Amino acid sequence: MAKQDYYDILGIDKNATAAEIKKAYRKMALKYHPDKNPDNKEAETKFKEAAEAYEVLSNADKKARYDQFGHQAFDGNGGFGGGGMNMDDIFSQFGDIFGGAFGGGGGFSGFGGGFGGGQQRRVKGSNLRIRVKLTLEEIANGVEKKVKVRRKVQAPGTTYKTCTTCNGSGQVTRITNTILGRMQTATTCTTCGGAGQTIDKKPNEADAHGLLVKEEVVSIKIPAGVVDGMQLKVSGKGNEAPGNGISGDLLVAIEEEKHATLQREGDNLHYDMYISLPDAVLGTSKEIDTVTGKVRIKVEAGVQSGKILRLRGKGIPSINGYGKGDLLVHVNVWTPKTLNKQQKDFFESMKEDEHFSPKPESTDKSFFEKVKDMFS
Repeated sequence: MAKQDYYDILGIDKNATAAEIKKAYRKMALKYHPDKNPDNKEAETKFKEAAEAYEVLSNADKKARYDQFGHQAFDGNGGFGGGGMNMDDIFSQFGDIFGGAFGGGGGFSGFGGGFGGGQQRRVKGSNLRIRVKLTLEEIANGVEKKVKVRRKVQAPGTTYKTCTTCNGSGQVTRITNTILGRMQTATTCTTCGGAGQTIDKKPNEADAHGLLVKEEVVSIKIPAGVVDGMQLKVSGKGNEAPGNGISGDLLVAIEEEKHATLQREGDNLHYDMYISLPDAVLGTSKEIDTVTGKVRIKVEAGVQSGKILRLRGKGIPSINGYGKGDLLVHVNVWTPKTLNKQQKDFFESMKEDEHFSPKPESTDKSFFEKVKDMFS
């Protein structure tokens, strides 16, 4: 089933400002909040969809990639996989969006796991960022990369205990008297950082949070058609969080390596093919590079320098899944710079020959027409 457009989910258009996006999300989230819709699966689904849409559209980089590529920009471990955000993700990332709508004016009646009061807020570990270099062939065919990542994990033997300051809720509630009556506000507990737990025991090599750095091999599935600078996400492969926290994510930036003979332009590829003057006159066949291996193409006798041969479907697959680009082969006739006497005499004798006089036909397109065709 196709995923709904993020703009439609929030009821806004693509020209919406950051403030309008935030306002639309807050409206949706308040309408479908679990505290207002207990045991309502449909409302919970809409609540998660709104959070997922806001997570992308509120981030300038993610919004730009979504506007260009749609949901496919986050496929291949690069997105949420159809509602992959859980309640802990939502409230740990966007809790401040709701202000005093719930829990008496200062935050939610329960962060993260049940919304009933006194529940622990699950802290999320920090994200990690890496760059992955890909060849043009890997981009064209898709690839699974295994990379070594140094990430923080909970040290063996580390135990935690309930924070005595917030009694495990991760929040400290304060009640103040105002001219409008008694107001309740909730702030993150400074003792445990909102985790609801503090260190009980830990090995000497662990840090103050009971974590240590460990090297791990992570497998990353990269879909065909990715673009240089695109960022994918591998959920849960960032740094772990203390106690019952949620692991951060591994953000993977794509870097495209330069190819020896092919140049990429969107989903199309370009190849410069040089042939000799005799080959141009008599015709020939040439073996050229493609992203799926070498192919042999036929060059007709009398081919003109600058002619473009189009090999359909030999380019890069569209990241949106709309077929493949083409391979455009540019024919360049190589003119010799030095000749021996016999060769010079031959061409001298051909100067006045009618077969060597330029006679462009209506089918011989100008340079500007060829450029226009390339983008048509």
